[in-house]
Amino acid sequence: MPDLQLVLAVGIFLLTYALVVTEKIHRAVAALLGASLVIFLGIIDQDRAIASIDFNTIGLLIGMMIIVGITRQTGVFEYMAILAARLVRGRPAPLMVALALVTAVLSAFLDNVTAVFLVVPVTFAITSKLQLSPLPFLIAEIIASNIGGTATLIGDPPNIMISGPAGLGFVDFIVNLAPIALVALFISLAVLYAVFGRRMQVERQLQEKVAAMEAREFLRKPVLLWQSLTVLGLTITGFLLHQFVHLPTAAIALGGATLLLLISREEPDKVLAEVEWPTLFFFGGLFVIVGALEEVGVIEAVAGLTLDLTGGALLPTGLLILWVSAIASALVDNIPFVAAMIPLLQEIGRIGGDTELVPLWWSLALGACLGGNGTLVGAAANVIVAGLAEKHGRPLPFLEYLKIGLPITLLSVILATLYLMAFYLR
Repeated sequence: MPDLQLVLAVGIFLLTYALVVTEKIHRAVAALLGASLVIFLGIIDQDRAIASIDFNTIGLLIGMMIIVGITRQTGVFEYMAILAARLVRGRPAPLMVALALVTAVLSAFLDNVTAVFLVVPVTFAITSKLQLSPLPFLIAEIIASNIGGTATLIGDPPNIMISGPAGLGFVDFIVNLAPIALVALFISLAVLYAVFGRRMQVERQLQEKVAAMEAREFLRKPVLLWQSLTVLGLTITGFLLHQFVHLPTAAIALGGATLLLLISREEPDKVLAEVEWPTLFFFGGLFVIVGALEEVGVIEAVAGLTLDLTGGALLPTGLLILWVSAIASALVDNIPFVAAMIPLLQEIGRIGGDTELVPLWWSLALGACLGGNGTLVGAAANVIVAGLAEKHGRPLPFLEYLKIGLPITLLSVILATLYLMAFYLR
């Protein structure tokens, strides 16, 4: 009977993965279907299924979604994008870099999915005024969102998922991942500038029209603006200090969200309706499916195989995790991949005894986040940008993105390899 359960657990996991990748049904529905099946078939009972859900990840996402949803009403993010356009005087190639930098910063301190939701609509408005194709801008923003999100705990869903099980805090991610993320970002932007820069020829009068856009016109609700920025600043400060005050990141994010709801007097029904509930249920379903894999011993078996291949040595184990994570995250959404890898690394630590896990967590984070740039389906932010482009009548072709995204991803992962070998995998 255990053998049958093992086959069923793996089959349900692969079925869920296939449904997510092919988008035959919504990925939240696919994850909930898989979670329901592993419980109904007795592979994992309800109590163990609930215990397998990482509520720190769920709570952190809910808190940040509420804060960003309220802050979005003030127009401050559009203000930042228009200000960047004015600073480069509407010149197209520098503008592409400027909007990518805005996207990277927002991705690091909000999250990359939110960042592209905020910047892409403004991008379409500006490129329309310049009579330019938005596609180079969108490609640059996808790449910047994933690299920027690599730098912090809250920047990319894989980092959020890794932080709790790994026992790593906000400061840990900034100190250890921000340096390589910055290097990868500037090299990637230089490549994008070289590839697209000469193609972007715009009449001077159109540049002047963009340069004349008044950023302040986008700011609304000044009282709410100051309330939102104050709470956002307090929340980020809380993230920086959470290891010292011994508060989990979910508690800080939910506390910030509650404070902003309290002082802004925004209608809770309206605010909570803006939360990305499908994304949260997607996470919950995945955690249950992976919990079922742990229950039947799949995770332990794969961890043992990994240690057999690498002999448990830190360098080959770390590089294997980095490159497998990068390749897998380029081919499929990095969120379900990381959900499966987290218990695998924990099991490697248990079996390996002396195996140092922290460098392996950095290998997983870098591989998953940077690998997400490889294809249009590699990360949630990529899929969202492609969807927004289609809604605006300018679809982003898979192969056109691949020609730029894949080489930049390989370059970024090579940089990450050298970085890890120099400082962690010795």
